[in-house]
Amino acid sequence: MYWTLELASYLEDAPWPAAKDELVDFAIRTGAPLEVVENLQALEDEGETYDNIEEIWPDYPSREDFLFNEDEY
Repeated sequence: MYWTLELASYLEDAPWPAAKDELVDFAIRTGAPLEVVENLQALEDEGETYDNIEEIWPDYPSREDFLFNEDEY
């Protein structure tokens, strides 16, 4: 399983919190690339719900990860 910012962006509007099956359904219905669906299907399904993309991809970059000064813009 691998994630990129582009792939993760397809889950921005997902119905959080969501179970694995709900996320797979959402990805298919919204026309996400096959890689997104495969990544979601590769998740271990223990009946838990995911509250956000960070629970699926722990290395998802947050706003603090980008080094820029908002005051300059």
